[in-house]
Amino acid sequence: MEYTHLGRSGLSVSRLCLGTMNFGPLTAPDDSHTIMDRAHELGINYFDTANRYGGVQSPPGQAAGNDQAHPGWTEEIIGDWFASGGGRRERTVLATKLYGAMSDWPNDGKLSALNIRQACEASLRRLRTDYIDIYQMHHVDRDTPWDEIWQAMEVLVSQGKILYVGSSNFAGWHIAQANDSAAARGFFGLVSEQSIYNLMTREVELEVLPASIEYGVGVIPWSPLNGGLLGGVVRKERDGRRRVSGRAKEELDKNRDRIEAYEDLCDKLGEEPADVALAWLLAQEGVTAPIIGPRTLEQMEGSLRAVELDLDEDVLKRLDELFPGYRTAPEHYAW
Repeated sequence: MEYTHLGRSGLSVSRLCLGTMNFGPLTAPDDSHTIMDRAHELGINYFDTANRYGGVQSPPGQAAGNDQAHPGWTEEIIGDWFASGGGRRERTVLATKLYGAMSDWPNDGKLSALNIRQACEASLRRLRTDYIDIYQMHHVDRDTPWDEIWQAMEVLVSQGKILYVGSSNFAGWHIAQANDSAAARGFFGLVSEQSIYNLMTREVELEVLPASIEYGVGVIPWSPLNGGLLGGVVRKERDGRRRVSGRAKEELDKNRDRIEAYEDLCDKLGEEPADVALAWLLAQEGVTAPIIGPRTLEQMEGSLRAVELDLDEDVLKRLDELFPGYRTAPEHYAW
């Protein structure tokens, strides 16, 4: 496994981040523990979760204990794993998130100072730990001033309950506004930004990536395979290993020619499409670690090839031809 600093911080994290959103609703707790143990064996030290994970019901026949599903379940699964000892907590760079409401009670969501305090305490209890390495805002809160947010985060840092602050789904100007207001207070500000980013979804190249690079914020791409469309979906569909429906089918039908050409390119390279998609992200400036969200041990182990896969300039150029990206704003749309 390769490691890099998270943004401008001195924190070393693996070039792949283990996403845990499937733990609980799609992956049973014992299997989730096995995946996390194997991640450590493979050198993955960077784990991502959120306080609301675990509450999404999965399709019939796919769930592991659907009757147990509730927001916070995933953090509880991770907490049980930490509690089993063996240096599991100490060897993990733990990132979790807050923002979404955990109930319909007032102040039980978003980024008020009250919710930041209460949500952090609740996550610490579920995770069975006394600190969170990276505490992330899952969404921008347009109703709460930055001074209030940063004051609450500063208190958590001073109490030793969190070490760093990150964001998710922020626009470029949110990143600038957040870090400028933090700097005015003498606070470190954002160290990471989680954004949707993959070969087919590249809008972050306009402003989020440039802002993150300028402010020393590490970019953590989520949905690196675009819901599986970059993971060999045409081949799997043809072999009867996957049925595509809903929004994924609409996207596949609209982009079938490009996706087929992409899979043909991967075949010529002798590489799996998912590995190429991850390797492309790892080659992009500003990207720290894509989030892989395995449902099974095999899916996680299959992702390791991406870290050692170097795509040459001809391949990168061909990928840009198949899935055109964006130039930095405003040059993309203006002189």
